[in-house]
Amino acid sequence: MAKAGGGVQSLDRAFAILETIADAGGVITLSQLASDTGLPLPTIHRLVRTLVDLGYVRQEPNRQYSLGPRLIRLGETTSRRLATWARPHLAEVVSTLGESVNLAMLDGDQIVYVGQVMPSQNSMRMFTEVGRRVDPHTTAVGKAILAGDDEDDVRALLRRTGMEGRTTHSLVTPDDFVAELRQTRERGYALDNEEQELGVRCVAVAVPGGSRLAISMSGPLPRMGDDVVDHAVPPLRAAADAIADELRTRG
Repeated sequence: MAKAGGGVQSLDRAFAILETIADAGGVITLSQLASDTGLPLPTIHRLVRTLVDLGYVRQEPNRQYSLGPRLIRLGETTSRRLATWARPHLAEVVSTLGESVNLAMLDGDQIVYVGQVMPSQNSMRMFTEVGRRVDPHTTAVGKAILAGDDEDDVRALLRRTGMEGRTTHSLVTPDDFVAELRQTRERGYALDNEEQELGVRCVAVAVPGGSRLAISMSGPLPRMGDDVVDHAVPPLRAAADAIADELRTRG
């Protein structure tokens, strides 16, 4: 059925279903899909069955539905292209600041690192290698992305993932994490103070435009004082804006 804007309604609804499943953490019931999308249950059932047949949705043994394996190839290809577009902007930040710079995205309920540029000197091995998946509550990039979300949605995500402490500095209660997100919104950037890895501090800003992306600079704690963080924020924001422009131009 054609939409007034020239699109195809069934495609619009199919992508709404995929995004709703992703927003629910990757697994959802048909009744919850109907409630969250506002679509009639028979319509949901028909579209989901088509997506299952195509491999983009999977029916679980408990009769819930999850994102299917065919999306992996699409996501991996998109991530590689995104990293290619973003690399010059990440490299410019590295040349300015002299520390490792990372690009990460919220994929379902997890942060996945999709790009990284390291300096030729003063480099150290970080936990943030490309392809690494981590829970968002211990990362600056996760905080930067989630700071713009409704607090109820953030708490629902934390219930799904749990809040395992990676270090003694990790935030392990929803109230503490939500309070940290409020601070992140107020100052305009996020911090990871040895919460993912001891001895490592990170500062991150979100890529504007609702892309669920963020850029961070990571470094050993002795080199990441407050003055360095303050100096890092403007170049990170400039790179985030440039990547947002790339996404708008290429999208």
